[in-house]
Parts: sequence; C-alpha cells; structure tokens
Amino acid sequence: MPTDLSRLKVAIVHDWLVSARGGERVLNALCELFPQAEIFTLFHEPGTNSPQIENRVIHTSFLNRLPLAKRFYRHLLPLFPLAIEQMSLKDFDLVLSSSHCVSKGVIPPPGALHVSYCYTTMRYAWDQSEQYFGSGWKRTLVAPFLHYLRMWDVTSSARVDHFVAISQFISKRIEKYYRRKSEVIYPFVDLQRFAPVAGERGDYYLVVSAFAPYKRIELAVQACERLGRQLIVVGDGQDAPRLKSLGGSTTRFLGNLPDAELPDLFAGAKAVLFPGIEDFGIVPLEAMASGTPVIAYGKGGASETVVDGVTGVFFHDASVDGMAKAIERFESLPKFSPTACRERAEFFSKARFQNELLGLLGKLLNQQADADHASSPRSPDMYV
Repeated sequence: MPTDLSRLKVAIVHDWLVSARGGERVLNALCELFPQAEIFTLFHEPGTNSPQIENRVIHTSFLNRLPLAKRFYRHLLPLFPLAIEQMSLKDFDLVLSSSHCVSKGVIPPPGALHVSYCYTTMRYAWDQSEQYFGSGWKRTLVAPFLHYLRMWDVTSSARVDHFVAISQFISKRIEKYYRRKSEVIYPFVDLQRFAPVAGERGDYYLVVSAFAPYKRIELAVQACERLGRQLIVVGDGQDAPRLKSLGGSTTRFLGNLPDAELPDLFAGAKAVLFPGIEDFGIVPLEAMASGTPVIAYGKGGASETVVDGVTGVFFHDASVDGMAKAIERFESLPKFSPTACRERAEFFSKARFQNELLGLLGKLLNQQADADHASSPRSPDMYV
C-alpha cells in the first residue's frame, strides 16, 4: 500500500542557515513538499531566509549559542561533527539531510528512512583542501584534523540509507569517496524570476560569482582585458583584492547587487562567462533562462546543463588562452537562439525537481515498509 507522505513525521537537516543561497532555495522547495517538517541546523541567523523556512520549528546545535558563532561559524569546523551528532531525531519517520558539509552525518532513529540530498562531498576534506587551507605550515597544522575529518566523513556516510546527488559529477564523487551509489535529481532554476527580454543586447560579458579561488574568475578578467572586451563582474569575497588588481579599463566590478537587479544584467549580456568547475552551477541556468548563452569550462556541472554549440560554448584548456579562444570562437559562430537557451533551462524546473524527489521517496518508503513486513515475527498459528 503506498505510503501517505503527509502523515510522516519529517526532519530536514540543513548544515546552516546564515544566508539565502542555492542550497537554501532547495531547502525552501523541500519545505513546500513537507509542510509538517521540522528543521535541524547547526546555526540559524533569524530573518535570513524565506517565511517558508523561518516560520518552521527550527532546532539549532549547541554551537549556535556561542558568542559570535553565526559570524565566525566556519572557524568552528572541528566541532561540526560533534554538534551534528548531538541532535536528537527521536520519533521521526523520515530524515532528509540537505548536505554539503556534515548534515548527512546526523544520527537517525533506528526505524527512520534517511535520504541525503548531497550538493557535494566535503570539498575541504578531500580534493580541494589545498585551495581552502593553502600549503606550507598552515597545511601542516591542519593535516591531523583533516585526517580525522575524512575518517568521520566516510564513517558517517553509512548512516544514510539512500544518497541523491545534484549532478552526475557529484554522483561520481559520492562513489569515489563513500563507495555508495546515488540517484541524480538536478536542482532547479527560478523560471519566473529570469526570462528573455525584447530588444538588443548590451556589449558586455558577465560574471556572477562568489570571489573564491576555485571559481577561477581571473581567467575571465584577464581574457577580456587581453581581447579588449567589456566585462561586468558581480560578486565579492576573499579573492576580491587579487581579482581587482587584474582588472583594467574594460572590467567593471559591481560588488554584490540586490537580487532584483540581476535578471536585467543576465538578459542584456552577450554571454555569461563560467570558468570554474562547479558541483552543479546555477548561474549557467539563470543565464539560459534569460535567453543568454554561456561560455563555460567543459567539466563539472556545467557540462550537464549547457549544450555546446546550441546554448553556449565549452573550453577545455583552463588558462587565459583557453578562455580567450573560447570567447573568439563564440563570436565567430552564428547568433545563439534565446529560445533554445530558454527551452534548455525549462527542463530544470522546480516542478520537475519536486516530482522526481517525491517519486523516489515514495518508492523508498514502500520498499522499506515491504522489508519491515517481510521481517516481522510470524503469527504462532502458522507453525501449528
């Protein structure tokens, strides 16, 4: 008999709630599916998210009570595993972990189904530890902790009954580091917020990104400076001083902009430049939803969303030369169709995401119910 999801007691475990970014948009969609769900998180800054999230029962960890914890929470990383394990999920039927750090390591009740929607394996513990912690003495200092964190990360993955990855790229990482299979259910783009507009496009390329080293924004800045192309860069972060030092007369840094200003920038750009390797990457989808093509490095999530030659152009040489050649190739091709870009983005709708997730959860819960029934004690009468 199909499981009635509305009758389940549901816990959604999210790493932290201190801003509203891509993971929080997914969390909002999960809250729409499960209006009865309670949220468990390490840190919560009230007012940073939608009413759909803020109006829930939100349980925080003991770390949330430390002075300045919500401002300097990343420095508390060594305590994250302990904090997530201290959360009590007693009596919940379904645990959904929305995880890019430690939330998948929560300890579920024995009879609950734990499904983890995994944005990425823990980057700083595995393949990007050098980018986060550098090299030399700093790397040596954190090495013992990273060793522990990797062991905890693998061990805690056994607490997940079923992994769902945001892309094939992440599915492969889950198999590599956790030795677990996973289903792929792509996230979604806000198709109402981003849309093509009539009229001529502006004479600029666009980058929208956090300023982190692994984003490789410098490739876009230096390539456009070399070619004399206008570039608008939206965002901010730890890498800002270095990136701004690379800019010249053709590059404009606008900092972080209000969400309301982004759709027009996307719709007016010649193309959006996406030089980094992302786990999924929502920016290319926001560009295509706006009818704007994408020039992207052909690895990671972008390789699963952008269609080379139809909705954008890939480059495979991660250098300034490679980026510059990709821009020149883009400019040599016939004009890209805004309709084709939009149609590609429409596949990644919120309705598709929610329907696929509900279908999977229903199947898993029914399988669990069948297994529980098959293993339940037999009536004494059957032995007579």
